[in-house]
Amino acid sequence: MTTLSNDQIRQLNNYSVYLEPVGTPLFHAKNVESSLAMIKLISGAPTDPIAASFFMRRVGMFISMQFYMMTMYDEIWDGPLEELSFFTTNEYGNKTISTYIREEHFRETSVNRSEDVQLIWEQQCYPIIQQLRTKCSVSPLTLWENVFGYLLWHYYVFFDNEAIADQAKQDWSTMQDESIWTAFTSKSFLSNYLKGKSPAQLINSPVRTTCCFSKDVPGLQKCGFCPLNS
Repeated sequence: MTTLSNDQIRQLNNYSVYLEPVGTPLFHAKNVESSLAMIKLISGAPTDPIAASFFMRRVGMFISMQFYMMTMYDEIWDGPLEELSFFTTNEYGNKTISTYIREEHFRETSVNRSEDVQLIWEQQCYPIIQQLRTKCSVSPLTLWENVFGYLLWHYYVFFDNEAIADQAKQDWSTMQDESIWTAFTSKSFLSNYLKGKSPAQLINSPVRTTCCFSKDVPGLQKCGFCPLNS
């Protein structure tokens, strides 16, 4: 266990990840499959696939914070899925879903950082995607791309920071490692998303190949990476 600094806690909160629930936790990452109706109700999404995509964008904020903490502070959250919880909050006048995790499950990164990268992709992100896909017809590519946009921004900033640029480039490369991805799925979805380009080359472009349906959720708008912009 590590003790998080105020700056770390503030960054987590900026991405709707909290160490204390601002509301009552409604479900956790191991029972997402039975919670899609609740997600749909909270978001106001008109269909199950749109609700699933909305929720995965919220999960993407947590996953992006995992890699942010890894590169910036050499720490990650390594708790059981039952303690990756979700509750409803309001942001900018809209009802939404935020994440609650316990600080005691933060630890320093492993000596072999690829083990932690695989843990985040395979044991935290992938199970949620699989659960959503059992409940509705939503493309796995859509769900994965909902995570990658946040990462793109963070590593665009990291690569321009001399103090952490080298570590950021190593972590960025490891995140795309085909051998990590093919241990649990068919291909490196991140590598396919990036197509060999750097964050700086993609940050202001419609890098997605699928629409996240943000435009179809009440109170939200079409995202800046949408292929419908091209």
